[in-house]
Amino acid sequence: MSNQTQADQLSPWWRRAVIIVMIVGFSVLIYLTVNAYRTSPPIPAQVKSENGDVIFTSQDVQAGQAVFLKYGLMDNGTVWGHGAYLGPDFSAAYLHSLSLEAGGEMAQATFSKPLDQLTEAQKKMIEPAVAELLKTNRYDHATGILTFTQPEVLTYEQQLDYWSNYFSSPATTAGLKTDLISDPEELRQLTSFFAWTAWVSVANRPDKPYSYTNNFPYDPSVGNVATTDAILWSALSLIALLGGTAIVLFAFGRWDFLGWRNEKGAAHYHETTVEVGTATPGQRSTIKLFVIVGLLMVAQMLAGALVAHYRADPASFYGLDLSGLMPSNLTRTWHLQMAIFWIATAFVAGALFLAPMLSGKEAKKQDVGIHVLFAALLLVVGGSLLGEWLGINNKLGNLWFWLGDQGWEYLEIGRIWQLLLAGGLLFWLFLVIRTVWGARQNPGRKEIVTLFLLAAAGIPIFYVPAMFFDSMTNYTVVDTWRFWIIHLWVEGFFELFATVMVAIIFFVTGIISKKTVLRVIYLDAILYLAGGVIGTGHHWYWTGQPDLTMALAATFSALEVVPLTLLTLDAWDFIKLTKGKCEVCGQELVSKHKWAFYFLMAVGFWNFLGAGVFGFLINTPIVSYFEAGTMLTPNHGHSAMMGVFGMLSMALLTFALRQVLKDEAWAKVEKFVKVGFWGLNAGLLGMVIFSLFPGGVLQLVDVLNNGYWHARSIEYMQQPLIRTVEWIRIGPDIVFGFVGVIPIAIAAVMTYFKMRKQKE
Repeated sequence: MSNQTQADQLSPWWRRAVIIVMIVGFSVLIYLTVNAYRTSPPIPAQVKSENGDVIFTSQDVQAGQAVFLKYGLMDNGTVWGHGAYLGPDFSAAYLHSLSLEAGGEMAQATFSKPLDQLTEAQKKMIEPAVAELLKTNRYDHATGILTFTQPEVLTYEQQLDYWSNYFSSPATTAGLKTDLISDPEELRQLTSFFAWTAWVSVANRPDKPYSYTNNFPYDPSVGNVATTDAILWSALSLIALLGGTAIVLFAFGRWDFLGWRNEKGAAHYHETTVEVGTATPGQRSTIKLFVIVGLLMVAQMLAGALVAHYRADPASFYGLDLSGLMPSNLTRTWHLQMAIFWIATAFVAGALFLAPMLSGKEAKKQDVGIHVLFAALLLVVGGSLLGEWLGINNKLGNLWFWLGDQGWEYLEIGRIWQLLLAGGLLFWLFLVIRTVWGARQNPGRKEIVTLFLLAAAGIPIFYVPAMFFDSMTNYTVVDTWRFWIIHLWVEGFFELFATVMVAIIFFVTGIISKKTVLRVIYLDAILYLAGGVIGTGHHWYWTGQPDLTMALAATFSALEVVPLTLLTLDAWDFIKLTKGKCEVCGQELVSKHKWAFYFLMAVGFWNFLGAGVFGFLINTPIVSYFEAGTMLTPNHGHSAMMGVFGMLSMALLTFALRQVLKDEAWAKVEKFVKVGFWGLNAGLLGMVIFSLFPGGVLQLVDVLNNGYWHARSIEYMQQPLIRTVEWIRIGPDIVFGFVGVIPIAIAAVMTYFKMRKQKE
């Protein structure tokens, strides 16, 4: 073997390290998932009064959960902090009503006065008695019977009327359709579900001094305060963060060139360079997929603007009542689903576009396959969005779960559309494989192609857990699998696939060598998966899982920040690479794809700020305990989802648009891309700085001062200061939409028509 060949080889320990990390991580994650089935809060066969009267049954709870999902209430409010932030946390609202009823009984027994006539000191005196009453677990595992005390029975009866009144007006429901739920039986079942979630929130686990949800939500009036585990593992997670950072910094110091740098600085690998303005039939076919990306961005932006308006003014839209046609739960469902659709479409199209550049040729009739994929995309997107409208409006009967809105946040699309989506992803994988498989015969590209295919295969494979539950599955079990998708699929394997595609873009444009490509992919896989797999559990702190989940998830979730922090080490090297010139020919390395690389730089910035800073802010148990379900969550969600995956999608889109156009045609499109780049980043930054972050801080302060239930109530949202913060967002939203999204959509449409004209 020649010295040059030996120099191109990586140590086999890179591959072994990735395998070890995945085996350890998934072994622990699978154990935690299986344990969730064993330790999930029980659903009593019957709930009885102390006199033996049946209040409700397990069938009522499960049917109530189905009602909750069928009407899209998880895209209005939350249960145990998970869901939307327009309406209340239903479990917290019910629990606080229970505390008032129990407190009233204690006030009469102790002071012979109603609760509202007691002084603050007297209220504090009865809190221990209220907590003891409600935290005592009266569930009999042998018989499956849960006994309700008199205050619990009275609260249940009162809540039947409360929720009936709640759904009567958009002003009280933050934009839901008037009389969304009016059937008495459905209201009784829904109230039974809320009663169960509240009981789970307050009743102590057997032999534990805290509830099934680790005392979430925070409500001192019932004895729900932060546990010692939440404090302990928050502190220990900081040690894990510091230790992990120190180890990786040591590695960066010990071994040079662990990032995007090449051993000899800015070079030009001419044998991998591709010429702009040229494209295969399949690559040209992907442009219409990018057009769909642009159009879905516009639609998603409009839905998001309406959701934001409902927060500022839930009763009307500038004098118009849109709740009948476009209620808040539907618009938020569409806002989430269209974001997932356009980001996934950009990744799908990006992979199809890069495949022939990596392999050096394209499979026969690849464009036909892409046309089929395009049709399938239109079917799934159009069918699922229509189904969600029909399902939420109760127009599908018993088919709502299959054709309408499943109701689970982020996984709202009906099961039929979900199956079609999974089938489409498998077909996409087939199209990618048939194009690049032959390149595995090239020793210089075999390993890169293999990693590309493995990363692509992870996308359809790890979407499968989305189908491991239905509307009747225990809520704790569902949230376990749900975050296999939201966190592991998106933040884990989409993140890894993104790294692979970025590395391939650098490779095919001749900026970095094969060895650097492989090293970057392996390093990112190790760093992201080491914390990210087990770190999935930080979403499960308060969803009915035991303290073991909190201990492991808090520790490993802190490690997720390490690779995001290390982005700052690569920042300057990345800039130097994109500004460098070939040492042989003097050509600027990225002059033709300047805006694609600008979007990649934006990915690095938002990865650090949105995923790193804002993500770690809310990930430690002690902060999450008070924060979950406040505006600090969408502050992280917007800056990470749009900032990282959105900007990467824009990089892929811009790269493809530039690649298919000659210089003269691109000059007319480029000005829209330029405006779009600055509009998207400025608008997103404005949302964070002026609305989402300050709004989240104010809400967190209210949680600490008044309890979680109050900070999630409509009364809190109607305060003048809070409404002002919501209205301030209109400025950044306009910049984001009209200066950012619309120019990008115009650029995509223009490219499609210019490409067709150019071909002719």
